Amino acid sequence: MSPSLAVRTVDASTALALVPTLSEILIACVDAGASVSFMHPLSRDAADAFWTRVAEGVGRGERVLLVAFEGETTVGTVQVIVDLPENQPHRADVAKLLVHPAYRGKGLGAALMEAAEPAARALGRTLLCLDTASPAADRLYRRAGWTCAGRIPDYALNPDGSLTHTDIFWKRIAP
Repeated sequence: MSPSLAVRTVDASTALALVPTLSEILIACVDAGASVSFMHPLSRDAADAFWTRVAEGVGRGERVLLVAFEGETTVGTVQVIVDLPENQPHRADVAKLLVHPAYRGKGLGAALMEAAEPAARALGRTLLCLDTASPAADRLYRRAGWTCAGRIPDYALNPDGSLTHTDIFWKRIAP
């Protein structure tokens, strides 16, 4: 990762201030075909509403939002979701790993995933889970020591409306 690139945990007020740029990243990723729960074309209003809900969740302590910057430009993000059932206090979900297409190939995805682990650990989490339909993300997770538990066919729709699978991954992290 370039020295001008940094990953930071942001609080709720910073997350709210970043809604416009986080929405741009989400829209760009959906435009590029990322299966991240949204259909193409993703409206700015829908993207803004999503990120506003994420910021509110950060404020309630339901999730941690990590953001990657190149200088002061927001270029990627990932979330650690800790708002899980009471019988899973040791677990967190990692979600919405997004890197703006113009900034891919610089190690940002790996840096965001690496930063997610201590963020989860700081909240007492020792097991992380995620799912992906992306072959590139699949490779990234495997390189980072994640284990694929299996594939569910026809799990969701791609942004273009075609069906896609999802691969379920997990990783234990030291307390």
